[in-house]
Amino acid sequence: MTAYPNMTREERGAEYTRVRQEFELWKAKGLKLNMARGKPGKQQLDLVSDIFSLMQDPQDYVSDGIDVRNYGELSGLPAAKRLFAEILGCRPGQVFVGGNASLQLMYDTISKGYTHGLLHSPRPWCREENIKWLCPAPGYDRHFKVTESFGFELITIPMTDEGPDMDAVEEAVKDSAVKGIWCVPKYSNPDGIIYSDKVIRRMAALKPAAPDFTIMWDNAYCIHEFEGDYVKFPDILALCEQAGNPDMVFEFASTSKVTLPGGGISCFACSEANMAYMEKLLSIQVISFDKVNQQRHVLYLKDKAHTLELMKKHAAIMGPKFRCVVDALDREIAPLEIASWQRPKGGYFVSLNAMPGTAKRTLALCKEAGVTMTDAGATFPYGKDPQDSNIRIAPSLPPVEELEQAIAVLCTCLKLSALEALGV
Repeated sequence: MTAYPNMTREERGAEYTRVRQEFELWKAKGLKLNMARGKPGKQQLDLVSDIFSLMQDPQDYVSDGIDVRNYGELSGLPAAKRLFAEILGCRPGQVFVGGNASLQLMYDTISKGYTHGLLHSPRPWCREENIKWLCPAPGYDRHFKVTESFGFELITIPMTDEGPDMDAVEEAVKDSAVKGIWCVPKYSNPDGIIYSDKVIRRMAALKPAAPDFTIMWDNAYCIHEFEGDYVKFPDILALCEQAGNPDMVFEFASTSKVTLPGGGISCFACSEANMAYMEKLLSIQVISFDKVNQQRHVLYLKDKAHTLELMKKHAAIMGPKFRCVVDALDREIAPLEIASWQRPKGGYFVSLNAMPGTAKRTLALCKEAGVTMTDAGATFPYGKDPQDSNIRIAPSLPPVEELEQAIAVLCTCLKLSALEALGV
């Protein structure tokens, strides 16, 4: 097929009529399909629901001599710390184990910086005249909303194929008002990029003007390959320590897409000095998170090797869904030269860049045809994509047969919006 930009106006008019008829047929089906968030599908949830068959006897509630049903152990069960430390490659003493949501721990870290200041803060961030935060984009909308909610000025940092543009980061941190940066370093949300070793080492070696500059290292997809073997990843805590910045990073992870998003466990990892400071503040807030669930996960996941075997079962479910998306785009959109997209091997998203100025229109058409997707602009600070181009595709929730329909609708809508933009 001729690429749309190379068609004559008459050819585009005829193509528009054809695609519009296709769109009306999809509308008539009355679809209600959802690709808005990176939720595990039912098949994945069913895969791990046997976790609830554990802990049938009283001795199952004892871990390292600790009765997990009782008060205590603010920073989490030692066994749960060991599990996360092995997965992340850090030391158990650097791990704080929380409840089901790493986002809660991220929010709480920013909140404590705002109300009390972090370890090296001259004063609480609420008392600073200006506070700014670096946001690699396309990025994770929930990250951006956290710092936006505390009144930070959000500064967009372009993403490259190796991670954030480190020239831009190194220039931005010369401003003492810049207090930190959001990072999803492995299978980034939404681009699916793995930060290169060079980027990670430059990040760890930053020399910011702000003494309390903080890297929020959300390692959400640290073991989430769906194609190929597990990819080993550097320990950011060790690299920061080697670079003379031991207190500059907080790393986050969870079992949300390993076991159950609504019933998992999460953690942050940091330097021992940061841990002592945070525990002092947290001890006023909470006695401990759910240690029964922490024990349940320790018994179920056992260790890193056993957890990676479980992730292969997830990959067998996820892989076909991502191939369904990319194959459809390759078949229906690539010849038309109206969009480009990433080809991730892990994580939960496919990042697509439509023709500039067409993302909002494409997603409005999708909604009209019964397919819900993440809002256009969500992957940029303040929800404003300057190019109106990026579309985040979340293939994980629908079964493959529904996903095939949803991606077909998306392809139809991409065609319509591109033809409208080119002129018909």
